[in-house]
Amino acid sequence: MGTGFRGEETCRQGANLRWVPAGRTTEERRSELERTPLADRLRGAFLKPVEPGPSAGAAGRSEGASIAELEDRVRFADDKERLIGLIAAPIAAAVGLLVIGALIANDPAALLRNGHVNKLHVSVSLYETLAGVLLGMSVLMLVMAWLRKRLYLGILTALYGLAIFNLHYWGFGIPFILAGAWFLVRAYRAQRDLREAAPADRSGPPGRNGATRVSRPQPRKRFTPPASSAGR
Repeated sequence: MGTGFRGEETCRQGANLRWVPAGRTTEERRSELERTPLADRLRGAFLKPVEPGPSAGAAGRSEGASIAELEDRVRFADDKERLIGLIAAPIAAAVGLLVIGALIANDPAALLRNGHVNKLHVSVSLYETLAGVLLGMSVLMLVMAWLRKRLYLGILTALYGLAIFNLHYWGFGIPFILAGAWFLVRAYRAQRDLREAAPADRSGPPGRNGATRVSRPQPRKRFTPPASSAGR
């Protein structure tokens, strides 16, 4: 009975335990979060900035990644991002056709009952042009996903979502806006990791697609005076 009672008390104590960072109590952590503005909390949750410290320069070397691997992460999307883009592009084409079809079906008549022009009527040719634009954007999304261009894929996905959102179909537009923001945030994190991992003395001007270019040491140009003539 004594052993069982001790076991129950240990389980209760273990259930009440909370993980507290080293050097900080729960009250200090709670007060720090209360003092932090809401905008900074959202920025830390989405962008996850690197905390200042002695190991901040090597924060980008996740799992021992080299500079070349980090540059590849900046230039190309990974398999998960590519798969999401390849799935989202056909869905975007289908959503565009459904939205344009619904707009054409619910388009008011060109003339009112009294014979006056209806100001709410929109020409069908305008809807057809808009459908072509939406289909073109979905095709570009498919191409960017196939080529693993994360930044361009995020921009196209966000613009497509804004276009659907402005047509008052918020339920279809918001997921594409969130997906585009997710691509852009991951592109920002990849560039930040490369910038933090590259040594300060070797970092050169940014190269293509925002990748940090590592400059090679240039040879020193030393002036050598001409040899004096033999007659002097």
